[in-house]
Parts: sequence; C-alpha cells; structure tokens
Amino acid sequence: MLESVGALTSSPWIYAVVTLSVLLDVFLPVLPSGVLVITAATTAAGSAGAGAATQTGHADLFALAACAATASVLGDLIAYRLARRGGARLERAIARSRRLTRAQERLGIALSRGGGGLVVIARFAPAGRSVVSLSAGAAHRKVREFLPWSALAGVAWATYSVGLGYFGGQWLGATWLGTAVSVLALFAAGGLAAYVMKRPAPAAASAS
Repeated sequence: MLESVGALTSSPWIYAVVTLSVLLDVFLPVLPSGVLVITAATTAAGSAGAGAATQTGHADLFALAACAATASVLGDLIAYRLARRGGARLERAIARSRRLTRAQERLGIALSRGGGGLVVIARFAPAGRSVVSLSAGAAHRKVREFLPWSALAGVAWATYSVGLGYFGGQWLGATWLGTAVSVLALFAAGGLAAYVMKRPAPAAASAS
C-alpha cells in the first residue's frame, strides 16, 4: 500500500484524492481521510529524507495541508447549508438523537458566548465534524458565527495530521511503523476530543 501511495504522492492526483476524501467524510465519517492524509505525508517526508529535494518535499506537504484544510471547510459549509435548509424533517431527526441534541445545545451556548472552541475540538473527534456542522445549520446559527471556527478547525486538523505524517516519516521513514505511530497519535487526539465533547455543558454542570 505504501508503495502505491508513494507513486500517487509523486503525481498531482494525490491532492485530488485527499480533497475528495476530506470533502465527503462530513457525510460519510467512515472514510479514512485522516489516515490517507497521514500516509501521504509520511511517504512524502520519507522520500525527502531519502535524498529527494527537501524544498520540494516541504512544498508537497504544504500543498497537502492546504488541500485538506480547504476541503474540510468546504465540506463543513455544505453540511451546514443543507442542514439549515432541511426544514422540519431534519429538526425531528435531530430531536430523536440525544447526541445531536446535546451537541446543538452545547454549540449554541459556545457560539452565543463568542467562543467556538467546540467546533475545533469536534473536528478531531470521530464523526464530530458531522455532528457540529449539521447542528449549527439546523439551529440556524449565523454563518459568520460558524464559518471562522470551521476554518480554524480545518487548518488545525490538517496541520496536525500532516505534521504527524511528516515527523513519522522523518524519524521512522516511509514505513508501516512510521505510518502506524502517526495514525495512533491521530486516534489518541480523536479519543480525547470525543471525551471532551461528551462532557456536560458548563451551564448544565453549574445547574446541577
């Protein structure tokens, strides 16, 4: 697999594949977009360390991060717009889901207080991006409240994922071990983000 990804990394197609994967995983959270970004970054970093031009390797990593961040924001915005126009059917679906209802309440509290850190944290949690984007749209939050935090979340997630792949490739080479260690670090961040999202909202905690 690494050999195939290595060949793909050397062509412009890797950017299209990463962009499409990250764009769609807001609707299909099962897509391994994070693993794909890390694997591509690990291969690029390992190739640069093996004797390729370091400047070119860094340029590839920057382009990879830019594609991932841009696709993340676009996917969030599409989900937000669709949920905003979803009408009563979507609202009933959210009301039946404790997870979506809780996320909608917490997101409303965070955005009304001028802080959207929950949007950034959710980007790292499994399916958290989908939950927050749909909740923001269904709650008819203003786009100027949601979009800047979505952009920050996309940049933070893309930078972290590419950074993991880069350091894994530099330290351990473009090997399964380097990729596995980087992916485990991504999953650890996702587990921590999921734990934070499951905690009760500050208002609920203080009321109890």
